[in-house]
Amino acid sequence: MLNNKNIRTDLALEAHELFKQQAMNEVLRERGEPPGVDVENAGTQDIKITRVKVTSPTGEASIGKPMGTYITLEVPRLKENDQVLYENTCKELAKELTGILKLGEKSTILIVGLGNWNVTPDALGPKAVSSVMVTRHLLNYVPEQVDNGVRPVCAISPGVLGITGIETGEIVKGIVDKVKPDVIIAIDALASRKMERVSTTIQIADTGIAPGSGVGNKRMELSKATLGVPVIAIGVPTVVDAATMANDTIDLVMDSLMKEAGQGTEFYKMLNTIDRDEKYQLIREVLAPYIGNLIVTPKEIDDIIERVSKVIANGLNIALHQGITLNDVNRYVH
Repeated sequence: MLNNKNIRTDLALEAHELFKQQAMNEVLRERGEPPGVDVENAGTQDIKITRVKVTSPTGEASIGKPMGTYITLEVPRLKENDQVLYENTCKELAKELTGILKLGEKSTILIVGLGNWNVTPDALGPKAVSSVMVTRHLLNYVPEQVDNGVRPVCAISPGVLGITGIETGEIVKGIVDKVKPDVIIAIDALASRKMERVSTTIQIADTGIAPGSGVGNKRMELSKATLGVPVIAIGVPTVVDAATMANDTIDLVMDSLMKEAGQGTEFYKMLNTIDRDEKYQLIREVLAPYIGNLIVTPKEIDDIIERVSKVIANGLNIALHQGITLNDVNRYVH
């Protein structure tokens, strides 16, 4: 089973990868997947799609993620200013969202942009909300000016506890009780354990979300259990834990040294006896007095948040409204 205390990642894909790396049972290795976890791969070289389904309590315990469906889009070139890739990513995201949302013709959707708009790596949710087609008020007051197939969508960026003094979950619960949406879509910045996945990976989950969990500041979760409405979470990793980066770097060095030394040598045996989980804890203890609980984000994070937030917003715009294309979005977004 995955020791979540030693790993900081919000991605089910990475939790699954870690379990496979840590598995010591040779039978399990041959099988390829932990019990209670189904994995399906799809997509293209530019947009790789992985669908992880946790189907039992055993699978939940294995990778440390609640039972449900986790869809990951990996787009390594998303950082590049490629308009064709940008549009294709929006469309693929919309396609995956359509499959997981299962909306009725007149379903009301509440979109929640989680995070602190004053902190760039945490501003993904509020940024995405600003580009979402908000239509509930139009359908209420000027329905004759709204195209057929447009669903009622409302949105909010509730801020964070440090700004409002109110738990995000409490704010959302009050809105849900008043608006009574059929589904909630929560957008939040996540943490990854690999730098190459920062800003290039989008995760969709039907299990809800716990605001702040990416930086070790977990708050009241937003889920069907707490809100009484299905909650779909969309997240993009924007930060990496510094201790995890240092740990992975040392692992790469150790693997390289072991390969050079060759099996059977004393140096190889010494390196092979090092407990890698204990090594991670040691790194955290060594770093703590100097840098504390440090997280790392790319220097171009401003451009990244701007680009990725629009990908998420346009993916939602296409998925939530029938017949809407990227060309129609500017009619509703200001």
